[in-house]
Amino acid sequence: MQLSEQEKIRRNSLDEIRKMGIDPYPAEEFKTNVLSDEVLENFDDEKQNYREVVMAGRIMSRRIMGKASFAGIQDSAGRIQLYITRDDICEGENKDFYNIVFKRHLDIGDIIGVKGFVFRTKMGEITVHVKELTLLSKSVRPLPVVKEKEGHVYDAFSDPEMRYRQRYVDLIVNPRVKETFRKRTKLIQSMRELFNSKDYIEVETPILQPIPGGAAARPFITHHNTLDMDLYLRIADELYLKKLIVGGYEGVYEFAKDFRNEGMDRSHNPEFTMMEIYVAYKDYNWMMGFVEDIFEKVALDLHGKTLIPYGDKEIEFKKPYRKISMLDAIKEYTAYDISDSSEGEIRKVCDKLGIEHDPSMGKGKLIDEIFGEKCEPNFIQPTFITDYPIEMSPLVKKHRENPELTERFELIINGQEMCNAYSELNDPIDQLERFKEQVELLEKGDDEAMFIDMDFVRALEYGMPPTSGLGIGIDRLTMLMTDQPSIQDVIFFPQMKPEERQKTKDKRQKEDFIELGVPEEWVEPLMALGYDSVEKLKEVEKPGKLANDLNGYKKKNKLDLPGLSPEAVAEWLK
Repeated sequence: MQLSEQEKIRRNSLDEIRKMGIDPYPAEEFKTNVLSDEVLENFDDEKQNYREVVMAGRIMSRRIMGKASFAGIQDSAGRIQLYITRDDICEGENKDFYNIVFKRHLDIGDIIGVKGFVFRTKMGEITVHVKELTLLSKSVRPLPVVKEKEGHVYDAFSDPEMRYRQRYVDLIVNPRVKETFRKRTKLIQSMRELFNSKDYIEVETPILQPIPGGAAARPFITHHNTLDMDLYLRIADELYLKKLIVGGYEGVYEFAKDFRNEGMDRSHNPEFTMMEIYVAYKDYNWMMGFVEDIFEKVALDLHGKTLIPYGDKEIEFKKPYRKISMLDAIKEYTAYDISDSSEGEIRKVCDKLGIEHDPSMGKGKLIDEIFGEKCEPNFIQPTFITDYPIEMSPLVKKHRENPELTERFELIINGQEMCNAYSELNDPIDQLERFKEQVELLEKGDDEAMFIDMDFVRALEYGMPPTSGLGIGIDRLTMLMTDQPSIQDVIFFPQMKPEERQKTKDKRQKEDFIELGVPEEWVEPLMALGYDSVEKLKEVEKPGKLANDLNGYKKKNKLDLPGLSPEAVAEWLK
């Protein structure tokens, strides 16, 4: 492993600390009694409270001033200033712990424990006067230096590739990220509170399944050596949860990891979190009201209000929400009424609307494509899209008034599906026929069509009461409730390409730039500014602005490169 100069210095400090008889990674418990946010909120100058505090955290700043110094540490709740003097932390004649260890060998990123009392400095900052200092963990890799002045952040650790790969660093240097994940936890707790208040039972169902069911999606396949059989990572929880309703539970729910072997983008990750709930003796009309209760409660619990900002919009979660059928939505936004159309007629509508389709797509998939492309983006405020065509919904009860439709709804917010719910199909004969239709789609090449699950059909044959079911994507709901633009921002460790493969891709892109005429030394600055492909570079319309950006990057990062002229950049773009 090739070490940077900073890493070499830190490893040398580690050796020197050990030579002085200090364990840089002690094993014993360091028992704290307070967190930084409590001290900052509750310290009172007159009461002179917090006279004996024990805290631990990561050094995030240092100001060495001879016999006395200031430092800032960050614990799980925030940051607080420390005041450290030589004579306080070094009893007796030997002052090496301050003069050598603290001043020379401790670094930003090291984790320390301190004991002392709280006071307010002349500048008005609440500070811990340190009487004892203990090194708890030596950091041998430097943190990114993020500077903040007058509310402005400089040199932020903001590159998404780095943030998602090194979430541990992201959490250290970007405090707002911690808050996003705290709200994610609070969101799940809020939903649990509501379900538990109704005596619904939280359960667990298998992740490894012999048949992938409960959704139209491409599964991951694995192999069990002992049984010598292929298994599938679950794509949904639905069929197992409904078997529990057959077994006699009135309401069951699960927060579960599901897996779909499909594309990755700002709203899809191959591993994601779903909440599914099934309640006996209910229908989809009841479930719409329940969904309104869930979303309104979550908004209030997280924000104390129902009008929530998202990007440049505001979303109102106060019930009730608008309702419109899928076919009426298509008619409203395309002017085509396809309610009585055949598959061939719908294909012609797709052609007129410029929507791509192929022979493997059945009637349901075609309708879904029209809705997804022409209608879905228009629904910003919470809207229930109801009464889906039967071809799109193999697990849903037929509509009580129109057998061509089903009793299903999705909640669309900000142009995205936020939940999916049904009046569940409980007729075993009808269910088997629907599964057979899915097999026909599989044979036509639709790799998202469902398999026949005969055990589920057998369960229905024993009798399942009228039931309504609901699935909510927790990641997408967290995005919405925390104003995050990408699903990767609400998953601690999102799926990424292997670093070596990414490095190979970067190398290939570098060669592409050089072939275009970009000097090799300017390729890295270009990519750092977001021009990570030749195609993006060719979209530049103002060579002068790009030259200014690159010269600014050179200056900011103190690069030993000649200045760039707009004419030189214009040559690259030719």
